[in-house]
Amino acid sequence: MIIKVCGMRDPGNIRAVEGTQDINWLGFIFWEKSSRYVSQRPAYLPTKVKRVGVFVDASIEDVLGKVREYALDIIQLHGNETPAYIRTLRSHRPLCGDHVAALIKALNIATPADLEQTRPYEGTVDYFLFDTKAKLIGGNGTKFDWSVLSAYKGTTPFLLSGGIGPKDAERVKAFRHPQFAGIDLNSRFETAPGLKDTRALQEFIKKL
Repeated sequence: MIIKVCGMRDPGNIRAVEGTQDINWLGFIFWEKSSRYVSQRPAYLPTKVKRVGVFVDASIEDVLGKVREYALDIIQLHGNETPAYIRTLRSHRPLCGDHVAALIKALNIATPADLEQTRPYEGTVDYFLFDTKAKLIGGNGTKFDWSVLSAYKGTTPFLLSGGIGPKDAERVKAFRHPQFAGIDLNSRFETAPGLKDTRALQEFIKKL
């Protein structure tokens, strides 16, 4: 199971979370309206886990610039990016030294009908991230009904997101789907926006 912790910003906290056993990816949000927005390069960036850059309707040039500046391993698109946008972005990957290993498209889910959104993106992304449909783009701290994902028949693996907290280990363990690849953790593990509770993360992962 991939364990991604998103919304990182503080150098000391980045180092501490990176040192938590079994965490694979750390996410950095490059969307100015987020309370976890990374406005300048932190003094420390992870070296032992993969770096994920989260973008919302950013220009291709902005995404590529951040890939180079932060040596991003993964790009996560959390806005209204089209399959054509993604194909264009992929065509520019050599400009980044081909450093980007994967591309994620986040989609907001509430009902089985929302899963129809996945169809145009099949074959263009490496993962989906299924988040809660809400007013805010991510970081809402609320869950959606995971049972609706039984309607997902695609071949692209996905991560679960949306309000997963310290008390949800058993729920995660009980979830089954052939394309279930991992989880995305954020606001429910915070002491303040952008600051993660490493002890809570450790205890949760032990239960998993």
